[in-house]
Amino acid sequence: MYSQPRRCPVCGGQLSVTRLHCPDCDTSIEGHFIPAASPFAQLSPEQEQFVLNFVRLEGRLNRMEDEMRMSYPTLRNRLHEIIRALGYEPGREETPARPGAEERQKILDDLAQQRITAAEAQRLLRGRKNEEE
Repeated sequence: MYSQPRRCPVCGGQLSVTRLHCPDCDTSIEGHFIPAASPFAQLSPEQEQFVLNFVRLEGRLNRMEDEMRMSYPTLRNRLHEIIRALGYEPGREETPARPGAEERQKILDDLAQQRITAAEAQRLLRGRKNEEE
């Protein structure tokens, strides 16, 4: 089985999910589905692998140096690229930023269209991207 492509191979645009399939019972469901919102979906396969290694090696860059045969500065730069790809700035404490008027309206529209739950809307309106915050 192939991994899910993240971007259109022709134009590079965002792909949307229109069909789901269960290989166990051979059921297929077609429609327009909102993909699971994971910040990690934005990462390239190489960045994902870096994160997996980082977690497996308990975040110890010195252990990653030996295993990946990269210098500490190179590993640190890659980690910073991933942090930025996830929407953060390396070395800075992040506080939840409340959405602006336009983003707030989109959240309320999504709630009205039942694309998100009331709990999700509350969390997003408070500036929290994930449930743990």
